[in-house]
Amino acid sequence: MITKTNRKFERERRHKRVRTKISGTTECPRLCIYRSNSNIYAQVIDDTKGVTLVSASTLDKNVKTKKSNKEAAKEVGTLVAKRALEKNIKTVVYDRGGYVYHGIVKELAEAAREAGLEF
Repeated sequence: MITKTNRKFERERRHKRVRTKISGTTECPRLCIYRSNSNIYAQVIDDTKGVTLVSASTLDKNVKTKKSNKEAAKEVGTLVAKRALEKNIKTVVYDRGGYVYHGIVKELAEAAREAGLEF
């Protein structure tokens, strides 16, 4: 019998595997993303202290596109990069959250790079 794969479980498994290798420090925090069907979230996290330094999402008032699409990903990427640069965070480690580096995940990363973050 063929069983249906649980896509959420597989993504979480990939994310755990990536997180064993990637960790954010005070000098180089982790840019972590999460995307749902309706929204996109991005956080800059210092894993040594366990603190979120900067965050942005499509739920913010500064983001005009309130959907989970490529235009919204570009806006969230530029907003999180702008907020990170205001706190003197220039380099980050990109954590794609177990998602494939394609589409929304790629647009957010490229927008953050164009806005000044290095990773």
